[in-house]
Amino acid sequence: METLGNLKILIVDDEPANLKVLYNILKAYSLRLFMLQDSTIVLSTIQKEIPDLILLDVMMPEIDGYELCKKIKENKQYEHIPIIFISALNDTSDIVRGFEIGGVDYIVKPFRNEEVICRIKTHLTIQKQKKELWKLNENKDRFFS
Repeated sequence: METLGNLKILIVDDEPANLKVLYNILKAYSLRLFMLQDSTIVLSTIQKEIPDLILLDVMMPEIDGYELCKKIKENKQYEHIPIIFISALNDTSDIVRGFEIGGVDYIVKPFRNEEVICRIKTHLTIQKQKKELWKLNENKDRFFS
């Protein structure tokens, strides 16, 4: 099984069965997995440790995934974190809403293991490339100043 490095993924879903399924799909890839069932503690959790990617359920009590995504994206410190929505909602309007508020992808439940892995790999690769570009731009700016 290939490794995806020591990257951190935060999984937020109020259903323990969904957390278990996602954990079982991802555990073989040497990822650091953090799981939360309570959407109200996500912001305080990412203050302590910023994840490389968030898998976020849409339908949760207290704060739904859409509202939580908005709150995360409003904060300059966290706006760069890619958020992949996971939901049983599969209507086009639900999916489009997820993209409009800042999600990078949307996975419909029930999960298909290969699809979950491919989408996560894609967005982790993009995130890694963005970080490399930021560093190159910083070096360029220092060089020319």
